Amino acid sequence: MQDRHGPDAPSGEAALLDRAHLDRQTFGDAELAGELLGLFAGQCRALLPGILARDRPASERADLAHTLKGSALGVGADRIARIAADIEDALRDGDEAGEEDALAGAVTDTLAVLAVPA
Repeated sequence: MQDRHGPDAPSGEAALLDRAHLDRQTFGDAELAGELLGLFAGQCRALLPGILARDRPASERADLAHTLKGSALGVGADRIARIAADIEDALRDGDEAGEEDALAGAVTDTLAVLAVPA
């Protein structure tokens, strides 16, 4: 079975969590990695509702997606980063994002891998 959580995610599908990247970012410090992942999980919970809120201005939603993308890149949550970037770009171009369900699913799946409730 392929590891869907690392660099060997199925072709065309970004990893949920690139643990090698996280190890590099934290210099292998498991306690620091745990703290960062906890903070990231909190950001996911805080930012996702605003990104999904179609009644909010597109520019605000794009800013929230940008923030989530940066957080995801920092910890190696590649799938969230890719989808958040696509949503940010679409919103800044004046289009409706269309990938909200994919982002919500990626957040849920990633938080499950982290064993952090969504």
